[in-house]
Amino acid sequence: MSYPQQPGNWSDPSWPQQQPGYQDPAYAVSGQPAPAYPGYGYQPVASPPTNGLAIAALVCALAGIATCISAPVGAILGHVARRQIRERGEAGDGMALAGIIVGWIITGLMVLLVAFYVVIIILAINSDTTGSDF
Repeated sequence: MSYPQQPGNWSDPSWPQQQPGYQDPAYAVSGQPAPAYPGYGYQPVASPPTNGLAIAALVCALAGIATCISAPVGAILGHVARRQIRERGEAGDGMALAGIIVGWIITGLMVLLVAFYVVIIILAINSDTTGSDF
């Protein structure tokens, strides 16, 4: 009596059944495991290295939030890094651009803050503080 083959049962009765401990005769002599087949798809492509100045630009620009001194340095490093990235074909253009943007924004805010303090100091010096209106 023959039963119909069940879905998912891919065994073919004409193929030799592998029993526990079965070893392919081609590899029985060497004792080595069967070689792995290569994977599907594309070969992995090595990504280009990240530009070091781009990393430094972003770090200096973000450190400028706390120090207000390194922000312009980060912006300038970002400009230099973008030129190097174009010439060398390296990665890190986004980090360099972020360093430029953050660096110049923080530098602009720092300049506005210093200008505000200068105006407040000048107004305080020129105001009459005697308090007598006689």
